[in-house]
Amino acid sequence: MASLKTNLCGVEFRSPLVLASGVLGVTASSMINVINNGAGGVTMKSLGPEERKGHPCPTMLSFEGGFMNAVGLSNAGIDEGVNEIIEYRQRCKEPIIASIFAFKTGLFGELAQKISKVKPDLIEINISCPNVESEAGIPFAMDKEAAAQLTKLVKQKTDIPVIVKLSPNALNIGEIAKACEIAGADAINMGNTLGPGLIINPEAKKPVLSNKFGGVSGPGLFPIALKRIWDVYAAVRIPIIGTGGVTDGRDAIQMIMAGASLVGVGTAVLYGDISVFRKMNEEILEFMEKNNYKTIKDMVGVAHE
Repeated sequence: MASLKTNLCGVEFRSPLVLASGVLGVTASSMINVINNGAGGVTMKSLGPEERKGHPCPTMLSFEGGFMNAVGLSNAGIDEGVNEIIEYRQRCKEPIIASIFAFKTGLFGELAQKISKVKPDLIEINISCPNVESEAGIPFAMDKEAAAQLTKLVKQKTDIPVIVKLSPNALNIGEIAKACEIAGADAINMGNTLGPGLIINPEAKKPVLSNKFGGVSGPGLFPIALKRIWDVYAAVRIPIIGTGGVTDGRDAIQMIMAGASLVGVGTAVLYGDISVFRKMNEEILEFMEKNNYKTIKDMVGVAHE
């Protein structure tokens, strides 16, 4: 009988589907609700050094190919995030991934040290947000030396496995992922939104988003995300979380076959509701049983063979 259980960095997940960062991962209650609806684990919305309001509305829009957002890394700050992890831990045993971001290199280490005290299962360093360049400059994820330096710094500050969240904008993604692996990364999240992109309201003669530009996600991103996962899998030996435009179980299977051990789900939640995790689990299991796959591991990277 097929099993959805899988493992990342020694952490066991009952399903390869995890809530992607930025979608419902704000409070312990909202994350537990996702778990209760079939997710194997959750990723918190990225936490910074202090509370951040993000960009003014409108911050998100839909278009034919998917979504564009310029939320701007709004969050309650690391201290409030720590409290939510504590509550989550008291009420739920399934894995939680803490995501952190900063605009200065040194702050990543401080955040990792602080979040480690409440022992999330994994720590994700978000170095790839594309819609805050006006404030933060070009994302660290676009430069392999910068990405490696950040990875090394964070690894010195925590004993918890570290995931580096990279950008689909990078064409040399294999080189960047390899540099992170050499620097000590335990896993790669491939990846974030694409862009920034632009949508203009012709009647208003101006961009729709208040920030003008935003990260592109949704089904239009999926084939690009899939290629980036393929490239990273070919370059490194550490596990991958595949993220970007997944809408159903078949999409998740493709990401696993391209090299992902876990699949981050955000788009499917935005298109439907959190019950989509149960539906996708059923679709994956049905495929596995029909095609004689016993475990998720049996499918990881098979498209490369």
